[in-house]
Amino acid sequence: MKIGIICHPTYGGSGAIATELGKALAAKGHTVHFFSQSVPFRLGTFSKNIFYHEVELKHYPLFECSFYSLALASKIAEVAYYENLDVVHAHYAIPHALSAMLARQMLDDKCSHSKCFKIATTLHGTDITVVGADRGMQDVVRLAINKSDGVTSVSEYLKDETVRMFSPKKDITVISNFVDTSFFFRSPKQEIREQLGIGDEKVVIHISNFRPVKCIGDIIRIFYAISRKINATLLLVGDGPERSEAEILVRELGIADRVRFLGKLEVIVPLLSIADLMLMPSNAESFGLAALEAMACGVPVVATLAGGFPEFIVPGVHGYLLAPGDIEGMTEKALLLLTDYGHWLDCSEASILQAKHFETASLVEQYEEYYTRLLEEG
Repeated sequence: MKIGIICHPTYGGSGAIATELGKALAAKGHTVHFFSQSVPFRLGTFSKNIFYHEVELKHYPLFECSFYSLALASKIAEVAYYENLDVVHAHYAIPHALSAMLARQMLDDKCSHSKCFKIATTLHGTDITVVGADRGMQDVVRLAINKSDGVTSVSEYLKDETVRMFSPKKDITVISNFVDTSFFFRSPKQEIREQLGIGDEKVVIHISNFRPVKCIGDIIRIFYAISRKINATLLLVGDGPERSEAEILVRELGIADRVRFLGKLEVIVPLLSIADLMLMPSNAESFGLAALEAMACGVPVVATLAGGFPEFIVPGVHGYLLAPGDIEGMTEKALLLLTDYGHWLDCSEASILQAKHFETASLVEQYEEYYTRLLEEG
């Protein structure tokens, strides 16, 4: 198949999944065309089956805003016409599915409808729970869903939220996020600890885009309570709007020497391999890919009983789930894992086994079958 993939290039789960999906499809012989404003952060090296098309934003003095959606639609139409794309996979309903719809309309005069590409839209969360929650945008999101040829979501939780909020006409198929366990596996290296100035203390980690929903302040307060009981270091990977406030809080609590802000990193396996615990106290999470990748590296997770976490984290087996905002409860469970090695080892081994149920190969097959079904529907 010839497949177009539209995704955001930025640090986050949707871009990671879209990119890993495209790379896996290309490895199986499909031709994949990526559409994005810049090279997706996990694309890495190219192959003969992977092509990247930059969506160039044009600025006109008459208009205050750049036309990303229109520029994207124009680029999709151009590539689809010359490369005969079979499927365009939009990661996010807004604006990507709408741009794909507009691109298909552009092609109406150039090719018969039977030869135009199918639109598959994957809902990742923000398009539903944030953009979709804006009453002024609800009809736009509903249109993007209903006019797609097929719609998937990354978790049962997100599917249920979409049905509750939009009553879509389209059936939604759940295809979970995935992890490549041949790449994400525990391989601790002493030199990583030495480079970071970490001795034999416990290592707590968090990876995200530092948006308010990630509750970075809660992470720091939990770690502060942990650090008063045991010797530990907190690694914060990523960046975003909450970072400045987080740095101020770290200084106010007097733990700046125990917290490392590492910024956006593409290579995270070495860090996960030395981590003892991941903290994910999000208020909501459509799936929680960072937690799954941590589990693949044998890192138990303390997270919230919210969103997609319960779909792959069993409390007491892979870590613990507590109510959002329960800093005291999360601290207690974190300390239990960090001080009871036997329990930690059981959870670590169980986490690795659980991650294998979300192996890239099996989930990519589900997407292949889904594309095929869309094409067969005519």
